[in-house]
Amino acid sequence: MPPHARMMMRIIALLTVWLVVSGFGFSSKAPQAWEDWAQSNPQDTRVIDHGEWTALLKKYIKPGRAGLNTFAYGKVSAADKAALQNYVRSLEAIEVTGYNKNEQLAYWLNLYNAVTIRVVLDHYPVETIRHIDISGFLKNGPWQKELVTVEETPLTLDDIEHAILRPIWKDPRIHYGVNCASVGCPNLQTSAFTGKTASAQLDAGANAYVNSTRGVEINQRGKVSVSSIYSWFAHDFGNSEAGVMQHLLKFANPDLAEKLTRAGRLSDTHYDWSLNE
Repeated sequence: MPPHARMMMRIIALLTVWLVVSGFGFSSKAPQAWEDWAQSNPQDTRVIDHGEWTALLKKYIKPGRAGLNTFAYGKVSAADKAALQNYVRSLEAIEVTGYNKNEQLAYWLNLYNAVTIRVVLDHYPVETIRHIDISGFLKNGPWQKELVTVEETPLTLDDIEHAILRPIWKDPRIHYGVNCASVGCPNLQTSAFTGKTASAQLDAGANAYVNSTRGVEINQRGKVSVSSIYSWFAHDFGNSEAGVMQHLLKFANPDLAEKLTRAGRLSDTHYDWSLNE
């Protein structure tokens, strides 16, 4: 894709996301796919090794409040920072469009999360990822900065999430796989995604998040407040309050499902941008 076309797509995607997050409601626009990345080879049987990423996750993720997986940014050694950089470079060297869709899904989820952690480590200490102003556009986090190059194409975090993962896979569980280094976000998994395990990991992530107060919180009067993710990206959850409710009920445990059914509607949204440490 030519640079000018790539920039136009990013502007459209950014404006769409901005319009969504600027107001309360359960409707949003469909993300626009970067079709170059929709190519795959169903017959390909190669497996991408994510062992280095799994080792880092297991070493630095700790359980926190409300079921949150925290990351010990301040304890990451120089050697492990180098290992993270090597891992990202190894992913950049892969011609991912030649792999099957399952391997591609794991690849993009892991790349997004590894690059996000790398960005935070490069600017640590910070109170929130939103204070990392390196994109040069709107100065509100690192998401519009070209941070990796795959198949000779520079990519931003927004490219990976909003032009590749969301529109190509069209799976609401994607939101339980990408982690924005924030308390309000679904958990950073303790193991890397793989082609064989990604679907089960996304289900587990959805179950953990929906049944935590970060996903759904119900006060003593029975009013339901849900993560702003369900409002910002409502298109991925049925594009209506009813669609969001149906999605939540799919992953809610029996007690939560009963409370949601009794409430019958969603009243508010919430999100905590504090760093997940």
